[in-house]
Amino acid sequence: MVETRIKPFREQAAAQQQRQEQRRVYRRNQIIGLLILAAVVCAWWLIHTNPGWIFPRGWWRP
Repeated sequence: MVETRIKPFREQAAAQQQRQEQRRVYRRNQIIGLLILAAVVCAWWLIHTNPGWIFPRGWWRP
């Protein structure tokens, strides 16, 4: 059930501050998840690619 009473300003401000903090944490977690996903995709790509493309013959000698 939705609360229909008008809240005092301090209560409204506290609720808004809490929502902003939750939104910030949610966005941070989304970014971390996307970075992990990108790292997994890159690792999978490196494992499944031709090693000669990554380390061509003689790459360690000038």
